[in-house]
Amino acid sequence: MPKITYISADGTERTLDAPIGTTVMRAAELNDVEGIVAQCGGNMQCATCHVYVDETTLDKPDPPHPDEHYMLDYTVCPRRPTSRLSCRLKITEAMDGLIVHTPERQN
Repeated sequence: MPKITYISADGTERTLDAPIGTTVMRAAELNDVEGIVAQCGGNMQCATCHVYVDETTLDKPDPPHPDEHYMLDYTVCPRRPTSRLSCRLKITEAMDGLIVHTPERQN
């Protein structure tokens, strides 16, 4: 299983085995990772699963869909060039080693 590392705003790191076919958001929910609220359950309607992909692993996820770019305009914490919605980051073998940072707040 691919390993995904979540780093909270306070620097706490958690590395999880993430099932292929799920999402970075869902893996966080299944493992009680703090910092990903996911109020809409992954329907790309709330932007409360906002993460910053670590610059060292930017090549791992597929590029964002235009709809994701639109929703990222509604994040509570500032949008950055590495901002993504974790509900849109589908786990594949290529995602092994992905590092994401959670923002200070989601809502």
